[in-house]
Amino acid sequence: MTVLRERASRVWLVLVVLTVLTTWGLSKDLLAPSVAVAGTFLVVAIKVRLVMLDFMALRHAPVRVRIVFESWIVVIVVAILGLWILTPVVNPSVV
Repeated sequence: MTVLRERASRVWLVLVVLTVLTTWGLSKDLLAPSVAVAGTFLVVAIKVRLVMLDFMALRHAPVRVRIVFESWIVVIVVAILGLWILTPVVNPSVV
């Protein structure tokens, strides 16, 4: 297939597979909710990185620019997961 020789096509295919993984694999109660949430954010970080590198043309950007953008991904994912972990669980029967 000549379509899969293009990097953008391969990245798109990976993005589709990762979307299917998170939509059907991590949301069907196959894993504990905390594992599913962490797994989903890991997949999201990978997808954001691929989009930034290949569809926003950062793959060939200067190293400092790539460090800033790739660090941004890590900071945001860690912040969201950290806030999620630190949020107390509310028991709906008590409220």
